[in-house]
This record gives sequence, structure tokens and C-alpha cells, in this order.
Amino acid sequence: MDISTTLDIIRLAVGTIILGYACYTDLKTRTAPNILWIIMGSTGAVLLIIQFITGNIQNLLYLAFIPIIMIVVYILFYIGLIFGGADAKAIMSLAILCPFWPSLFNFPQHPSMMPFPWTIFSNSIVIFLLIPPSFLLYNAIKREVEFPFALLGYKMDIEEARKRFVWPLEKIVDGKRKLVIMPEDFDTSEHLKELEEHGLKRIWVTPKVPFMIPLLIGFVLAYTYGDILFSIVDYLI
Repeated sequence: MDISTTLDIIRLAVGTIILGYACYTDLKTRTAPNILWIIMGSTGAVLLIIQFITGNIQNLLYLAFIPIIMIVVYILFYIGLIFGGADAKAIMSLAILCPFWPSLFNFPQHPSMMPFPWTIFSNSIVIFLLIPPSFLLYNAIKREVEFPFALLGYKMDIEEARKRFVWPLEKIVDGKRKLVIMPEDFDTSEHLKELEEHGLKRIWVTPKVPFMIPLLIGFVLAYTYGDILFSIVDYLI
């Protein structure tokens, strides 16, 4: 086994373990410790030094994408397209940990011309976009289909919603129910109280699904399958 393959295995193991633990803490508390991203980024930097010393860096151009991806991710976080700070930090750390396309025996099966960290991110977006049809199927089984709510969440009693990591999808404006996609505040207690005061007992909610979960799946798929989005575009063209 050559040094490049060994480093790729280490990157896969480190990324999977750290993202896996981040998913666990995110599900339990909706937070992920900053130390995880420090460890991931530091490990990536050490592996890059080893790769440079041993002369196993194939394309230095990919290193230029590290700051580019960090800037793009920061902008997406700043404008609210990436909601969680931990998600942004995770993607930035992955850019340092995995700047190059891996080569693990016959994997990934469908690499692309895109930078590998961006492929991890785009894979995560594809996985995240599977959530709405999953909600629709779930609501159809329960026979509670009301658009667009059924694509974004499910119905729950307000009392139960207070105990869960969920956001209300409804808001009363001028006496009418309106769709709320992005919450005004992470703490929804006042929002729930307002809905209850308007006589609602059962409302549409969306779970606070940590993006860390799609990110972990997208990371593993990048190492095994490759670039999902590029494959779809290539197939359509």
C-alpha cells in the first residue's frame, strides 16, 4: 500500500469518526463542539505536510480551492443559506482534511472535475433535497397531506412540539395561517404560545434536522460513489 492510499484511508477514517460524533451531539443537543473542527483541520494540515514531504501531491492547483471554498461557505452562512455555524465550520475543515480526490482501490467510482471538498458539499445538498419527498410519503401514509406543509414537515400537538427539536411551520398573520420556512429565533417557545393563543392545538412542524447528517452521508458517498450531482448532469446531457 503506497503512502497516498494510506493518507486517503486516514482522511476517510478521521472524517467519518468526527462527522459521526458531530451528528450524535447535534441530534442530542443541536450543537457540535468547536474542538472537532480544530482536530479535523489540524489533522488535515499534518497530512498535507506529510504528503508534500513525501512528494505525493499530484496537483497543487487543488490547494488553491481550500481558501476559495472557505470564502464561499462563509458567504453562504452569512446570507443564511447555511443555517448552522457548526455546518459551515465542518465544511471548511473538510476542505483542509480532504483537498484532493482520493484513490482507494476502485473507489470513488464516479469522480469529476470538481474539487473534492465541493463534491462532498454538493452530495450533501442532494441528500438534503430527498427530505421533502420523504415527508410527503410519510404524510400520505398518515393521510395528512396539505401543501406546501406536507413537503416540509408533519403535524404535531403543540404540547409535544415543546418537548421536541422542531420548528413551527405556521404563523398567524391577520387571522390567517401562513407558512414559515425559516424560524425567526432558535427558541420557539413564544411562537408556540402565540399559536396556542389562537386556538390551535395541532400544528405543522418541521424537525430541526442537523445538516451534519446529510454532510456525513455526502462525505461517505464522495469516497465511494463520487460526484452525485455531476453524474446526474452528465446522464441528462
